[in-house]
Amino acid sequence: MIRIVFAGIAVLIVVGGMFTWREARAIGRAYPPVGAFVALPGGARLHYTERLPRGEVGETVLLLHGASGNQADVMLPLGDRLAAKGFRVLAVDRPGHGWSDRPDGEADASPARQAELILAALRQIGVDRAIVVGHSWSGALAADLALDHRDFTRGLVLLSPVLYPWPSGVAWYNHVATWPWIGPLFTHLLTMPVGLLSIQGGVAEVFAPQAAPSDYAARTGVYLVLRPAEFTANAQDVLHLHDFVAAQGPRMPTIAVPTAIVVGDGDTVVSPDIHSRHAARDIPGATLVMLPGIGHSPHWADPDRVVEVIADVARKVAHPPPLAAQ
Repeated sequence: MIRIVFAGIAVLIVVGGMFTWREARAIGRAYPPVGAFVALPGGARLHYTERLPRGEVGETVLLLHGASGNQADVMLPLGDRLAAKGFRVLAVDRPGHGWSDRPDGEADASPARQAELILAALRQIGVDRAIVVGHSWSGALAADLALDHRDFTRGLVLLSPVLYPWPSGVAWYNHVATWPWIGPLFTHLLTMPVGLLSIQGGVAEVFAPQAAPSDYAARTGVYLVLRPAEFTANAQDVLHLHDFVAAQGPRMPTIAVPTAIVVGDGDTVVSPDIHSRHAARDIPGATLVMLPGIGHSPHWADPDRVVEVIADVARKVAHPPPLAAQ
């Protein structure tokens, strides 16, 4: 009997592993890199996409995606619209996401470390200043750029950001995915089949109360996050975020660049009260744009309004009010 049980387990591991390997390869072929690569330390690479205006190039805008996503989530709704207004637009796959490598594993889960890697890559392509736009998880990353890389960050736009500690914890599977021994089994055997069945529901939750675009998952390649290494990286990012924002939160009043916060009042994923309204009180001169009836993805629900907000921050960068210029 024991031999039969172990044989059954072995068969499940082999079959499950082969299924995940096959599906991961298929997902990679379906959603290949669409941009360019920049070298990171240790032979790693960072993947980015770019949109350029047809005429004179104005400010550069850096778009940073949230958890479980990649550059397409922010570039698709905003990139062409911003380029049409004269901006140079860059969006990166954060380290460990999409087609970007994660050179130092879990150490790269920190928003501060990701900021360093992204800036090192951007400077290689001649980008040394930008207006930074961060969605959700990358609200903390964008804030780090404003706090610790002030020479780079010209202005700041936060979309449904995570910026302060929250009371509810994180989903259980993020813990399991990072456990020794059990984590690799979990990500190589279970997350792919379960994720394929549930990913549309997860997308719907992020967009609620709006309906998600019918082609969102296919257009953005959100399925990439089901690959074992990326699923683990995403879990690490989420698990480490609470402690990071607990330390960063008290520093928010020292942000000294033009800042705007855009959030939907129907966001049930990241609390507008805990994060956006709190940040609007903390950051000197910050503008809070509350979109009625909008959920966690304002850049998809109302991209034109988000672009207006970014353009307004750019105007403040170019023409600071008298008090800011003193």
